[in-house]
Amino acid sequence: MPEMPVQQLPVHPVTPPQVQAVLDHAPVGVLIADRASTILYANHSLHRMLGHPPGSLTGTPLAALLPQGLGAEHGGLVESFLDAPRQRQMGTGKPLYARHADGHPVTVEIALCPVDFDGQSAAMAYVSDVSGIRLAQMQFGQVVAAMPQGVLLVDDGGIIRLSNPVAEQLFGYDSGALIGQPLEILIPACYRGAHRGLMAAYAADATPRMMGQGRDLTGLHRSGEEFPVEIALSRLDTPAGMRLLAIINDISARKRAESALRQTNAQLEEFTYVASHDLRSPLRGIADLLGWIREDLGDLTLPEPVTVNFDRIALRVERAERMIDDLLEYARAGQRTLRQEEVDPATLIDDVLALAAVPDTVRVELDITATPLTTWRTPLAASLRNLITNAVKHGKPDHGHIRISARDEGRYVVFSVDDDGPGIPETARERIFRLFHRATATVPGHGVGLAVTRRLINAHDGMISVTGHGALGGACFTVHWPRFSLRPAPEGDLP
Repeated sequence: MPEMPVQQLPVHPVTPPQVQAVLDHAPVGVLIADRASTILYANHSLHRMLGHPPGSLTGTPLAALLPQGLGAEHGGLVESFLDAPRQRQMGTGKPLYARHADGHPVTVEIALCPVDFDGQSAAMAYVSDVSGIRLAQMQFGQVVAAMPQGVLLVDDGGIIRLSNPVAEQLFGYDSGALIGQPLEILIPACYRGAHRGLMAAYAADATPRMMGQGRDLTGLHRSGEEFPVEIALSRLDTPAGMRLLAIINDISARKRAESALRQTNAQLEEFTYVASHDLRSPLRGIADLLGWIREDLGDLTLPEPVTVNFDRIALRVERAERMIDDLLEYARAGQRTLRQEEVDPATLIDDVLALAAVPDTVRVELDITATPLTTWRTPLAASLRNLITNAVKHGKPDHGHIRISARDEGRYVVFSVDDDGPGIPETARERIFRLFHRATATVPGHGVGLAVTRRLINAHDGMISVTGHGALGGACFTVHWPRFSLRPAPEGDLP
């Protein structure tokens, strides 16, 4: 707090009865000391604040209320004050302490003014206990310093008033070097003009939000290099005025990963389409050739081994074509669906069961408590259909039992599909999600379904996991599907 201008004040005489009548029950501590630093008066609030019996401080030296070791240093300060009396804050910019009766220090703020007390010059001190405020400030500082994100506190003039170590490290500055600097030194030059207007608009209607939604934000490192950031904004009203709190994340690693993943997805899709075209042509040629041979043979009776081999060729061509279709499906699964609609989990599961054509010999148990949500219906339905079909295939062949549940859990709807099959060994629980991996050779398939399912779920911000032995004894697949997305849907491929 800045000192008030020097001002010589008229000293009005007061008497002890007048002081007691006005100040005894004041909510702040008040004491009056003479030139010799002897306490002439202390009110009830000061006695309570420092733990002394009422009236016990009168006549005691002021040094009794000072932390140990400061008494001698403080001795002549009252006299110096009375030689040039003026109303002012004591110890501006420095923490002040009084000594409690039990010896522990009490953080205080003190305002001084001169007074004529019962015919003698004296100093009157208004003493406020600010221990709680100081503790809150210290704890706030510790929290900010310990945060794993960068934190900046900026005033309404765009000057940085507080920064934590992570923010200093992100932007390449030494400890404390950002304090007092304009925020614009952290903003690329091409954005500074627009930033002033945006900051003023935010201050006029400040609500906690992410900054620059729908735009890529960059910060300016001390070296001059720009790097991508994510910034959350909030307004704080303080005694010193409005403050803007910015929490900053360096998302360089995430942007690199997203870019690499988009490139990988694009390359995968391009390869898949090229491979599909280049492989389908010879496969179709083989199938046509096989058909022509059969037509040329007409009604000729062939040896059984020849007939069996013809059938094997036809079956393998069909399987190869299906594998190409599976590759295309896997590549497309990495693309995020844009259109969302309201989905009732109970209705969705009924529709999926109808499409999955579950045999009558399989008992289906449902436990659906999840509430409707607005989401991507098609990929969710495709994922559940794959899991239900997988549960039917791997369950007990006769009179199987599968259990499907859906419940709300935070920002997710959690779907579970249990079967009563042999389960999945712990060593295979990650491998089964890989392309062309099959848990067992006894069940038909190409090992693509679970890979496509995970790719679909991950592309829409969901998660899938498997437990080797669930409630029914077999595998239990669990899908955490988001009730809402935390990021906008881009046009390209996503993880």
